[in-house]
Amino acid sequence: MASASPAIRGAKHNSPSPDAQTDPPGTDPVLAAERAHLRKSREFLRLMREDVLSLRALGGDPVSEEYLKADLYRRAAALHDLPDTPLFFGRLDYADDDAAADADCAAADDCAAAADHATSPDPGDAIAFAGERFHIGRRHVHDPEGSPVVIDWRAPVSRPFYRASPAEPMGLSHRRRFGFSGGELTAYEDEEFRSPDRLGTAGQPGTGGRPGTGGRPGTGGRPGTAAIPTSRILIDEIERPRSGPMRDIVATIQPDQDDIVRAEADQTVCVQGAPGTGKTAVGLHRVAYLLYAYKERMSRGGVLVIGPNRAFLSYIGNVLPALGELNVTQLSVADLLATVPVRHCDADEAAKIKGDARMAYVLRAALWDQVAEPTEAIMLPRGTRRWRVPAHELGELVDELRERGVRHGTGREMLSHRIAHVILTRMEAAGESCDDRTHEAVRRTRQVRGAVDAIWPKADPVRLVFRLLSDPSLLASSAFGLLSPDEQAAISWARPPRGPGSARWSAADAVLVDEARDLIERTPSLAHVVVDEAQDLSPMECRAIGRRCATGSATVLGDIAQGTTPSATGSWQQMLRHLGKQDADLRVLDTGYRVPRQILDFASQLLGQIAPGLAPARSVRQDAGSLVITAASAASLAGTLSAACTDALARPGSAAVIAADDQVDALSAILRQAGVRHGVLDGEGEGGGGSESEPLLLIPVSLAKGLEFDQVIVFEPARIAAAESRGLHRLYVALTRAVSRLTVVHAEPLPEPLR
Repeated sequence: MASASPAIRGAKHNSPSPDAQTDPPGTDPVLAAERAHLRKSREFLRLMREDVLSLRALGGDPVSEEYLKADLYRRAAALHDLPDTPLFFGRLDYADDDAAADADCAAADDCAAAADHATSPDPGDAIAFAGERFHIGRRHVHDPEGSPVVIDWRAPVSRPFYRASPAEPMGLSHRRRFGFSGGELTAYEDEEFRSPDRLGTAGQPGTGGRPGTGGRPGTGGRPGTAAIPTSRILIDEIERPRSGPMRDIVATIQPDQDDIVRAEADQTVCVQGAPGTGKTAVGLHRVAYLLYAYKERMSRGGVLVIGPNRAFLSYIGNVLPALGELNVTQLSVADLLATVPVRHCDADEAAKIKGDARMAYVLRAALWDQVAEPTEAIMLPRGTRRWRVPAHELGELVDELRERGVRHGTGREMLSHRIAHVILTRMEAAGESCDDRTHEAVRRTRQVRGAVDAIWPKADPVRLVFRLLSDPSLLASSAFGLLSPDEQAAISWARPPRGPGSARWSAADAVLVDEARDLIERTPSLAHVVVDEAQDLSPMECRAIGRRCATGSATVLGDIAQGTTPSATGSWQQMLRHLGKQDADLRVLDTGYRVPRQILDFASQLLGQIAPGLAPARSVRQDAGSLVITAASAASLAGTLSAACTDALARPGSAAVIAADDQVDALSAILRQAGVRHGVLDGEGEGGGGSESEPLLLIPVSLAKGLEFDQVIVFEPARIAAAESRGLHRLYVALTRAVSRLTVVHAEPLPEPLR
């Protein structure tokens, strides 16, 4: 965990001085002072960026100089100001020395009692920062003297903003939240921790700072609980209509989310998150936190974010850059495992078998079946003498390497060294002088290389999988005792292609190639991997991702109820075992902050069939008008859909229609005929006709996972449910994409659980 920087101390000058020169007369003086501080902060950020741009990259050589230039460029890009994004969103006022000492004693008691010290306040912080005042924002900003004017939200001193409560103030006298409209500061709200009336006077959101009476404090209960936010500014931020890509939630992180965000770097965390609980945002904010608190370790080892498809990655792609992290790789599962060109979609049965963990053993057997028993001796002439290694001795070398469990490619390399060592031992025993050059020369001789090629031929992962799926006899011998004859027939190619280049590879085949590649040469491990929608991963995909964080940690995000693939897991413990992270900490997020209760309650009626052991999610929001179910006749269905779309477009925020994949083209034609502008989302994250500029998106249900919209129209739920074996799971996903209003349009009867 990063420790508080000494530079943070003594930052009392951070308190804004009233400066209302650009504010109209009559503006609340506190609001005017905070606006002045915001203007100064933006000016200091500009100076910081100019300072970086003024630096010259002076390296010892051209390569080093280019690296330094790139580093300066990245630093300058991270300091770029976004005028429409608030530079800070909160302020912490620490109590004076006496009150801080009392809070520090209470914090120390809590630390001793806490099961996990990382979730408790650090003893001593309350006293160290007594009387200080800090503005909390998305990035660190300092003045020309180096004194902080905005503190990064990830710094330890910022944690009370998310964790402090009346029961445990963590040394604070009060906490202030700011309301913004775009980049303009419009309101503030104070939560007092030393007064019976804990919420002080605040400018009301949208009123330009006119005094108003606030509600209850923003976080109730003790740290570690899923508190219900009742701060008006906090609720307004959570409920703010959205358009375009996902936003960060740095101003609204709740205590249960903060526990996950700040989990230790060595800890793998698995999050079972119900719809609307913010699990995706939490995972991304954990990446930002790790890159701050463990910067050198994460930068050296690398961080990877994995999503289900490119459309999803396009949706979340702006979150990390908004938090100042510009160099995190984000890939879909398909792109991560793009070992062969995918031209075919397997039947559900074949996909499930290929995704089964047993296939790892089948591949291993097929690969090691290529290693042959030596049948001929090596006869190596050197000078006037010849050196012989008999076949049985070569066999002993092969057996020894097999027993060591080395990778296939490593074993092949080691075999040549072992043979050279045997020959050099005999040469030295005969009185010859040998060194490393002699060893290398012997290893590279035609006789040794020929023997290695004959005994331990070089393996190619693509050709290995090609042979396995093309040759029933090889599959039968490799899968003996693992796959039944029917299972073998299901995954074999009925008409084997001529070669790997003409094969109709599937996504599951690409995963098999990745497994084969790791059996030959070890896959490098990263420092941290985040995988979202993890419930959909097959065991073989889990193994592929687990290899990429074998020596690092992972953040696993998902919802068992939203599993829609043939291999979707029904147990996180089972999934984590395939990932190689059996000791992961399982966290449950079951409090929805954006999806209204009426929508969640409606969708949760499906849980009894799709996830019987899962408790329904609860929501902090209620809106009697958030759920509309419209039945229509077959003749009026098109008109009803068009009317629903028109109504959705008249409301604030983003809008989408979600339908079964095979209905999308027909619905697009209906909307065009009705004059409703729309785009169609495709699997590449792009919409037909420039979807990002269109007010309405038409989305195939297979691409809806992970996306959110203010207004959602789900068309013909029965068609979605009947389209595939896990259709009810897919329907549950569709019904929980709305964060303001869900409209269900149907002519066919609703699925039984929803009637």
